[in-house]
Amino acid sequence: MKRILAICLVLVIGFESISWAQSPFTYPDSLLVIQEGIASYYGVRFHNRRTANGEVYNMREFTAAHKHLPFGTLVKVTNQKNGLQAIVRINDRLPQNSKRIIDLSKGVAQHLEMVNDGIVAVKLSLLSASAVEWLRDQYNTVPQDIRLRSYYPEISVKKDEQELTKIKKKVF
Repeated sequence: MKRILAICLVLVIGFESISWAQSPFTYPDSLLVIQEGIASYYGVRFHNRRTANGEVYNMREFTAAHKHLPFGTLVKVTNQKNGLQAIVRINDRLPQNSKRIIDLSKGVAQHLEMVNDGIVAVKLSLLSASAVEWLRDQYNTVPQDIRLRSYYPEISVKKDEQELTKIKKKVF
């Protein structure tokens, strides 16, 4: 009978700890934010010209230029003025001396309702924890203006032999 109760207790405690576990996909969005700053857009003047990755720029597509994010990276852009969001693909480069963090296509600017403003404050976020790990692997040295946070905190435990001995004596 005691064994059955012990097994039930272990199962209940085990299932409770599983329900308290945090999935990396349900982490708050703030952990996925990699950059905050000013965004602008470019449109008609660059329409049908080649981008830095070689494709033809279409001002209606959801694409963007960034200083150093790898081509093809998907980034969620949030307009901090009104909270509107869009997912864009990086396909072009900004000049290294630019004070902006991203240039968006005109289609994205219209979606974010920033065409009249021209420039707005934005947050750039990755879409998942695995995207953070993938992006971290793309760099030899992560640029200082990008935050790539780890989802799994490093835990270190110092083994104290005296404390372990005391605990063993109390238990047994």
